[in-house]
Amino acid sequence: MQYTEASSGLPDLPTSGLKPPYLKKGDKVAITCPAKKLPAPMTDAVKLLESWGLEVILGETVNASFHQFAGDDELRAKDLQRFIDDDSIKAIFAARGGYGTVRMIDKVDFSHFAQNPKWIVGFSDITVLHTHLFNNFHTQSIHGQMPVNIPDASAKSLQTLKKALFGEELQYHFDSHHLNRSGNAEGILIGGNLSLLVSVSNSVSDVNYEEKILFIEDVGEYLYSIDRMIRMLDRSGKLKQLKGLIVGGFSEIKDNEIPFGQTVNEIIMDVVGKYGYPVCFDFPAGHIPGNCSIILGRRINLAVDDSHVKVDFI
Repeated sequence: MQYTEASSGLPDLPTSGLKPPYLKKGDKVAITCPAKKLPAPMTDAVKLLESWGLEVILGETVNASFHQFAGDDELRAKDLQRFIDDDSIKAIFAARGGYGTVRMIDKVDFSHFAQNPKWIVGFSDITVLHTHLFNNFHTQSIHGQMPVNIPDASAKSLQTLKKALFGEELQYHFDSHHLNRSGNAEGILIGGNLSLLVSVSNSVSDVNYEEKILFIEDVGEYLYSIDRMIRMLDRSGKLKQLKGLIVGGFSEIKDNEIPFGQTVNEIIMDVVGKYGYPVCFDFPAGHIPGNCSIILGRRINLAVDDSHVKVDFI
C-alpha cells in the first residue's frame, strides 16, 4: 500500500501503521542531527550500535554548528534527505533533540520514504518527525533513547531499543500509580513530547487522535504551562475520543513563586477525569535515564487495574 504526503487536513488512514523492515546484523544505520548541535562526539553511541552488529554512518550534521543548531536548516534537511533516499541505510537515529526539527521538516522530500520506509528513532523534538510520518505515510517509528543519551541511559532502556529495532517481543509490566484509572483498551499508539504535539496542532504534521491511545511526556516545563497545553488538547476535541492515555516522565518541572497547587498527574487527571478510558501514569519513557522504547504507530493492548499496568505491542 502506498501513501502520498497530505497537503492539508487529517486523512482517513488504515487501522494499522506500516512497519519498516526490522534490522539484522550487518545492516547500515545513520546518525544525523535534525535539531540542536551536539556537545560531544558520538563515540559511545557508535560503539553500542557496532556491538549490535550494525555499521554506523555519521552525517555531516554530527560535526556541524550554526548558532544553537547542528548546521543551518538547509544542511540539516540535506543530511536527513541523504539518509532517507539511501536504500542501504535501514534506520536513522536522531542524535539529539533540543529544538529545530520543525524549522527544516518542510524542506525534506519524503516521497522516497513513502515507497521505502525505514525506522526513525528519537524522542523529544523528534516528535515532529514521528507525527509527520504517521499522519502522511502511516508508518511506525521508535520513540527511544538517542545517541547523545547513551552514556547516561539505563541498561534496560537500551535493551528495549534493541528489541524494538530487531523485532523482538516488546511488553511492559509495572505497578499501578494511585491516580491510574482502570480499564482495558486496544488501539494504535500515538504521541510523544507534549509541547511538540501542541506545536504541530492543525498542521500537516498533526495526527488524528480519534480511537488512538495517546502517550505524552515532557521536560523543563512550568506546571501552569502543562495545564494550559493539556486543556488546549482537550478544548480542541483531541482527548475526548481517545481509547486510552499513557503518561510518561515529566521531569525537571518548574513552579512559580505562587505555587500552582497541583502535581503534573493531578493536572492531567483533572482534565481527563470526565472520560471513561484507562489512564496510566509513570510509564517508564521520556526524559529519564530509563527511557524505554515504544513503537509509535503500532497497535497495543493497554490493561490497567488497581495494582498493575500491562502494555503489550501487538
